[in-house]
Amino acid sequence: MTKDKIVLAYSGGLDTSVMVQWLKEKYNADIVTVTVDVGQGDDMAAVERKSKATGATKHYSIDAKKEFVEKYVFPSVKANALYEGKYPLSTAVGRPLIASKLVEVAKIEKASAVAHGCSGRGNDQVRFDVTIRALAPDLKIIAPVREWNLARDEEIKYAKAHGIPVPVTIERPYSIDQSLWGRAIECGILEDPYEEPPEEVFEWTSSVDKAPSEPSVVILEFVEGVPVAVNDQKLDPVALVSSLNEIAGKHGIGRIDHIEDRMVGIKSREVYECPAAIVILEAHKDLEKMVLTRHELSFKEHVDAEWTFLVYAGLWMDPLREDLEAFINMTQKYVSGKIKVKLHKGSLRVIGRTSSASLYDKNLANYNLRETFDQRWSEGFIRAWGLQSEKARNLRMRLAKPS
Repeated sequence: MTKDKIVLAYSGGLDTSVMVQWLKEKYNADIVTVTVDVGQGDDMAAVERKSKATGATKHYSIDAKKEFVEKYVFPSVKANALYEGKYPLSTAVGRPLIASKLVEVAKIEKASAVAHGCSGRGNDQVRFDVTIRALAPDLKIIAPVREWNLARDEEIKYAKAHGIPVPVTIERPYSIDQSLWGRAIECGILEDPYEEPPEEVFEWTSSVDKAPSEPSVVILEFVEGVPVAVNDQKLDPVALVSSLNEIAGKHGIGRIDHIEDRMVGIKSREVYECPAAIVILEAHKDLEKMVLTRHELSFKEHVDAEWTFLVYAGLWMDPLREDLEAFINMTQKYVSGKIKVKLHKGSLRVIGRTSSASLYDKNLANYNLRETFDQRWSEGFIRAWGLQSEKARNLRMRLAKPS
């Protein structure tokens, strides 16, 4: 009799390392593991060896870095995606891609179920479950950490008891999630929101005191809202993001430390390193200010915020995301140009911009020219602009006086 198959999203971290054994014990099934490379920097061959050593019968390694940047990261750039004004969705934006690959392998393997390592406290369970159900409603979803209800120290003890090597210890229990778009760091001392993150948790960014004393100027070129070149060098999407992670990280750019509202009602302290994301998003937003009208910018802020929330909340598959992108993509037709950014000791500042679609007119903005803007026009505008405000204020002052 053929055993059932369970396809597991496998990272090789603590959660997925222990659950291969747990799934085999509980379901008496063959475990097929899937690792989707979105730029986490792991040795894929080593991950496959570890998967099989912990009991998997088969492993898939999928290089999805280019797809991740082009189809997931760049739409987030067009939407200026910063959840709660801070978080550039570095983990969230990759989850629907990983979930879709998990479903593809499950169909190839004719598996009855898929599994993931998300806990019942986090957002990723929502992102995986909703995406999987939207793509394959007949697949059973197993979430061992959620079902098992073990704390991380208990998982570490389970791993040791079963001889499973894991990359964390009780003394250094950090949970790391990484993609080309950023690095998320959780657990350990970081769970105390008053404690400063120790320097040991950071890998992509220099501390301010160790950053170069001389600033760097980076020129980013965009075509229809998408970055295409750094310092006048055309780069493919993966190389461009990787290059900016290195350049900006060296200057201490991209450290984020904030209190975040999770979907399950928990406030959590989140620490991220997102050098390229912070630089690209700042440059993109500045370029938009140059080429879009005030009314487009104002309305787009609402659209961007809704797009960002949908992705953070695990609703990549909701039709509204595509509806919003139709508007966003229309605005990006003219978001082409170059932005000059100065990086220095943990700070970044846009210091120049140019675009063939710029609405900035030097002749109108120049205080020394008379030919193109007659200042006398402003008097009538001001009277009409402030008419209701003046009238309301005068009326209410009269009504407030004692009779």
